[in-house]
Amino acid sequence: RATMKSLRFISAEAFVSNAEFARKSLSSIAHNLFPLLFKASYLLEQGEVIHDLVENWPLVDFNMGKLLGTTADCQEDLSHRTCAVCLESCLTGLRDYVLNHPSPYMKRLKVVDLTGIKDVEVQFCECKKTMGRWARTQLLSKLCLELLVYLQQTQCNPGTFEISIDVLIDLFVTERNYELVVQALLKKCYCPLKICCVSFRSDNLALQKFFYIIKLTDPSLLRKLEIVHNVRLEMEHLEILFNSIHFPLLMSLTLPARTFNVRRFTATDEQMLANIGEKLGEMTQLTELSIPFSVLTGRIQGLLSPLKTPLKKLDVSNCLLNHDDMAYLANSFHVNHLEALDLSGHDIPDLYPSTFFKLLSHSSSVLRSLTLEDCNIQDTHVNMLILGLSPCQKLQEFKFLGNPLSSHALKQLFTFLCELPMLKNVEFPVPIDCYPIGITYPIDDASLCRFDHQKYESVAEELKFILLQANREDVKASTPLFGSYDAAVQETNNELGAYLIKSFKEAVEKFTTSLNKTS
Repeated sequence: RATMKSLRFISAEAFVSNAEFARKSLSSIAHNLFPLLFKASYLLEQGEVIHDLVENWPLVDFNMGKLLGTTADCQEDLSHRTCAVCLESCLTGLRDYVLNHPSPYMKRLKVVDLTGIKDVEVQFCECKKTMGRWARTQLLSKLCLELLVYLQQTQCNPGTFEISIDVLIDLFVTERNYELVVQALLKKCYCPLKICCVSFRSDNLALQKFFYIIKLTDPSLLRKLEIVHNVRLEMEHLEILFNSIHFPLLMSLTLPARTFNVRRFTATDEQMLANIGEKLGEMTQLTELSIPFSVLTGRIQGLLSPLKTPLKKLDVSNCLLNHDDMAYLANSFHVNHLEALDLSGHDIPDLYPSTFFKLLSHSSSVLRSLTLEDCNIQDTHVNMLILGLSPCQKLQEFKFLGNPLSSHALKQLFTFLCELPMLKNVEFPVPIDCYPIGITYPIDDASLCRFDHQKYESVAEELKFILLQANREDVKASTPLFGSYDAAVQETNNELGAYLIKSFKEAVEKFTTSLNKTS
């Protein structure tokens, strides 16, 4: 893929392409050329050169996002390349920066920022091997512990112990890497490389372990907290978490499914929900909130009204919201700031069409991403949907999988979507006429793939032709049957699958035991 490169960058590529020569020559290279050489080495996947550049880094900071992003010398953004060769070379180079430099007193590096790396579905690196967030967490923790062992066992220059480098990282912890990360965090004060957790994601982890490790991360610095799959956090645990730990800088919070369930609410639970709302209100930086698959009927106002900062992102998918909830959202001070909204799993056309369109109208000046999956949007609702989306001229992403729409309705909708100037990504459902007659929605996983694939491909081609005719080749249209790509789930799906099988077996065993007791 051709991208704009300066003569300087082309020269840098030529220089690093001969790895042996480049490594020998680093000592005579001007300090201000290191960032240029780093990006050129990353583009060409020259692992050994990357290692040596980082090992001898002469500047005060090392920011991966800035180094790999669009620069004057090379417009191509490489921050989405999680190339295993490059990233491993980078991290081992950082370890060796502490150990191997002949003159520790000349070292200026104070901050390493790894948070600008973006995990995406399609990788363009030659090696095709990625190092995701979980693996980066694992490797950095391992290197920190190895460094400590080496420093304890070896006679090092006293100046080595004076090195202190903050390494900003998005940690991703599961049962499998928990012990390693805990050890690295516990010994952080003794290690020259200081793990600074900016964002924390936890999947497949016992609640007790989550509570222990979150305290080790220094929550006062945390900007993003994601508690996602197989962490059994319920409302009472969330209240304990907020009462015992303060998150003054938290900007983004994702809670696991079934955190809230108002169906079994008591007066105590009502008070608990109010307390949680107050604690959210104290997080003055909070602008993103995801609480999918909870039962929050009639309680959205109680949860969100204490917030002092308007939300930019809200995910209340499958939360069984009623008309009062939707009316609150449509009239709240959040609505004029919402850039991303997920209302999946709600029967919008039947339950609250006018309130929903009022919400769309109020957020239209800023709304960039809208997700309406499994919302029972049918052919008869398409004109109404087009009317509601028309003011949303800044919309970049529209996802509406799982809705019973025909091929004809999809073509009508796509003709309109071509008119949204900022649109970049559309996720559309398999047309209902591609499924056997009598299919019911929402479609269960077993029936999801039982459609006429040949007919679907034909319809998909027609939809793409509509985009082509309107000169909108820039719009990506797809049907990810099992939902959008999640890099974290993709990376840990084996562990996640094993955990689900284990949980299923335990449930069957408990059921069998209870049957035996009653017989």
